[in-house]
Amino acid sequence: MSLKDDDSGDHDQNEENSTQKDGEKEKTERDKSQSSGKRKAVVPGPAEHPLQYNYTFWYSRRTPGRPTSSQSYEQNIKQIGTFASVEQFWKFYSHMVRPGDLTGHSDFHLFKEGIKPMWEDDANKNGGKWIIRLRKGLASRCWENLILAMLGEQFMVGEEICGAVVSVRFQEDIISIWNKTASDQATTARIRDTLRRVLNLPPNTIMEYKTHTDSIKMPGRLGPQRLLFQNLWKPRLNVP
Repeated sequence: MSLKDDDSGDHDQNEENSTQKDGEKEKTERDKSQSSGKRKAVVPGPAEHPLQYNYTFWYSRRTPGRPTSSQSYEQNIKQIGTFASVEQFWKFYSHMVRPGDLTGHSDFHLFKEGIKPMWEDDANKNGGKWIIRLRKGLASRCWENLILAMLGEQFMVGEEICGAVVSVRFQEDIISIWNKTASDQATTARIRDTLRRVLNLPPNTIMEYKTHTDSIKMPGRLGPQRLLFQNLWKPRLNVP
C-alpha cells in the first residue's frame, strides 16, 4: 500500500497567479525540501543521551461508530514529532496530555521512525500485537511504563518491536505493543513476559495476541463476542 506523508499535499496556485516570480516559487519548494530533510534527519544534540532508534509520536481521534477504511484512518492520524535522544523524548512527552486526561475515542502511538502505525505498513504487515484491556484510571501509568521500557530496550528481542499504542475508549482503555513477526512464538512470548513485568500485571491478567492479518480481515472490534469477553475480563484487570 502506497502511503503519503502528512504534508505531501501541494498548494496549487490559481492560474492568474502563474506569473508570480519563479524565484519565489523555487525558494518555497527549496525551503519545503530543506524542512523535510531536517525532519527526517533528527539526531541527538550535544551531550544528549542517544536512543538506539529514532521514534515518532502520533495522535489520532475519530467519531465512534463511523466505519473507517485504511485511507480515512491514515488521513486521521497526525504526526506529533520525532526524537533521537532521551532529552528530546522528554521535551515532547512533558507537553503532551496524559492518556487518562484524553476524552472520546483517542489514541497515542509511539513507533520507530519510518514505521506508520498502520497494519498495512511493510514493517507491520507480517506482525501482530499484544493487547491489554484496562479499567479506567490506569492508562497514564501503564502507558508511561510501557514506552519507557520500549525506549530503554528492555524487551531484548532485537529489532522486532515496531511501536506501542494507547487507545482511550468510553468504558475502558487499551494498550498494545506491536512486533514485526507474528509467527515467531519465542519472540512473542518474551514480549508478553516482559510486558507483564514492566507493567507489574497480576498473574491472572488475560492478554490477547492478535495478528495484523486477522485485524485486516476482521476490522470490527466490538462485536457481540468481543463485548462478552470484555465483561468477563474486566474484573480481572484491576491492576493495583
